[in-house]
Amino acid sequence: MKKIIKVLLFSLLGLVILICILFGYTDRTIDDLQSKYATIPSQFVALDGMNVHYRDEGDALDSLPIVLIHGTASSLHTFDTWASSLKKNKRVLRMDLPAFGLTGPFPDRNYSIDHYVNFLEDFLAVRGIKHCILAGNSLGGQIAWRFTLKKPAMVAKLILIDAAGYPKESTSEPIAFKMAKIPVINKILSFITPRFVVKFSVENVYADKSKITESLIDRYFDLTLRAGNRQAFVDRMNVAYDTGYLKKINGIQQKTLVLWGEKDALITTASAQRFHDDLPNDTLVILKNSGHVPMEENPTESLRAVLSFIEQ
Repeated sequence: MKKIIKVLLFSLLGLVILICILFGYTDRTIDDLQSKYATIPSQFVALDGMNVHYRDEGDALDSLPIVLIHGTASSLHTFDTWASSLKKNKRVLRMDLPAFGLTGPFPDRNYSIDHYVNFLEDFLAVRGIKHCILAGNSLGGQIAWRFTLKKPAMVAKLILIDAAGYPKESTSEPIAFKMAKIPVINKILSFITPRFVVKFSVENVYADKSKITESLIDRYFDLTLRAGNRQAFVDRMNVAYDTGYLKKINGIQQKTLVLWGEKDALITTASAQRFHDDLPNDTLVILKNSGHVPMEENPTESLRAVLSFIEQ
């Protein structure tokens, strides 16, 4: 029996070592990632103890810039196609939220929505933005509508893209999201991060898997490895769900575009309908061939709806 136990222990140890060799990745430094992901027009600004990665493009004299906020585990690059078009006529700002992209974690590890809203307020103040069109996807959408409740005078129009907020009725969830919530497993996730986990997670939020390129997966994977991001992701995924503000959504008076992928499995169209029912001044647009990130999966179709809304 002792020999069997010893063999099992050595086998287990060997398996752990093999997993670490195959899937254990060291953190990647900012210097290492900047040359690929912070090319012109990227800039950095010191804010709240972080060096925030952002892009500020287009007409600097635009009195009503558009601010784009990405979702969980993403980065400002998710809006690349939108920004390249919008900047022709508007000022366009986007940033890597704390915990993601090149910005890195909040120093205090507080990933509540309130803290993100305060961060957005500080970022807009640093960039001199007093009035804007605010757009956000998923987590970014939740930050956007919560910011609008706090600072209504600063938001002219609101765009919610598959936005979080209501209790989710997911039909499928990215594997990385699930792993981040499992005790012990989430500890391992901070240093053993198989690329296939990122790949499967990206595939989960797309309706058309054929649109997912190796370079797209590389971007998500590389930025996941940014020093501090893996632990920050776990921290964020374990923040208690706050439903206290849901009853205040009907207080948002701004014209709002509720833009949703019909095939979103993470935050289904049930949430889109709830926003539509609760918001007093909104337009609901459902994109038939999109998943959770329509601005990335179907940028031309989704932007068409945005441009029509902005021009109203």
